[in-house]
Amino acid sequence: MRIFYAADTSPNIAFHSNLWRDNLFLSLVDLGHDVVEFDFDFRETFQRINTSDPRHSSFIKKNRGKVSEELLKQIKIEHAKKPLDLFFSYFYDACIWPEVIDEIRSMGIKTVNWFCNGSYQIHLVKEISPHYDWCLVPEKFRIEDYKKMGANPIYCQEAANPNIYKPFELTRDFDVTFVGQAYGERPSYVHHLLQKGLDVRVWGPGWGRDSIAESQDFFSRFFNLGSKVLVAKNWKGLLNKFQRKHQQKAVLRQIPQNVVGGILSDQELVKIFSRSKINLGLSACGDPQSTGSRILQVRLRDFEVPMSGGFYVVEYMEELEQFFEVGKEIVCYSCLDDLTEKIKYYLRNDSEREKIRLAGYERCLREHTWKKRFEKVFFEMGLK
Repeated sequence: MRIFYAADTSPNIAFHSNLWRDNLFLSLVDLGHDVVEFDFDFRETFQRINTSDPRHSSFIKKNRGKVSEELLKQIKIEHAKKPLDLFFSYFYDACIWPEVIDEIRSMGIKTVNWFCNGSYQIHLVKEISPHYDWCLVPEKFRIEDYKKMGANPIYCQEAANPNIYKPFELTRDFDVTFVGQAYGERPSYVHHLLQKGLDVRVWGPGWGRDSIAESQDFFSRFFNLGSKVLVAKNWKGLLNKFQRKHQQKAVLRQIPQNVVGGILSDQELVKIFSRSKINLGLSACGDPQSTGSRILQVRLRDFEVPMSGGFYVVEYMEELEQFFEVGKEIVCYSCLDDLTEKIKYYLRNDSEREKIRLAGYERCLREHTWKKRFEKVFFEMGLK
């Protein structure tokens, strides 16, 4: 197929990464498709994605038109050179006007949008989703929600590109590691494990002292608003939210800085998986401490770690059993105490840990590549 691909390199605005380009774009190329990449710098666009946020509205309104115009221009040029079969995007509502998708379809080009934050951000794609021929949805529990908004969802779980995520011959010099942003319940999980005497190391945005200081300054500004907060709508809800955030930062301050690393490059991330005896998965997405509810979903990390040859321990979800044999290819925990005991057990049992690690790696190579995912969904779409 001839595919026009439009997406940022990564959804992580806090640091540079090629996460989605490495997984989605390169896998489409590896399948042998003729893939044309949209020539556009999305950094500013993806920094302001919330259409309901008044602070973003002015930029979004102007930028939507800018992106829409440039997108149509480049698609028409490429379509004239040689007909395009598929438009593949990773877009939010804030990226383009929905009518642009209609115009692309009117050229005889099929359209599909990949979006993997629907568990807690589905409202940010409600305008554009019904305009695509298909929406690729990794959150199984959101399929019906997409249908209700008039979209045509196809369940497509995450995966990993084995050309990027692969084992490295490195010494396993870390007992337990977690790589990811410090939000929600993650700091309390790490703090609990440290209190139990486990050697845990973390990397990613939000763990360092600078982030805590910035947060403290923010709280000071917030509470100095005084009477303005008291007269605001839902001020009690706002106050509760900020109190929970304050508690989260209090936990962060108790995490020793000698276990905290910085932000890793893409390759450094993959190498950490090989350097760790146990790679930790924390599956609650969004910020359950702020929303008051826990949302669990299968995540990209659930495939990145085993594909990189890492031993993986993650919170149990029934959906995971569709992709791994729990206890034989990955290990799952049910609560903090269970996590603590399983970490201690597998640190003591090297041979059993190694057996599970290798089985998870082999399962990923066989079944959980993006090439496999795309072959399946393209067949379902009737595309070749």
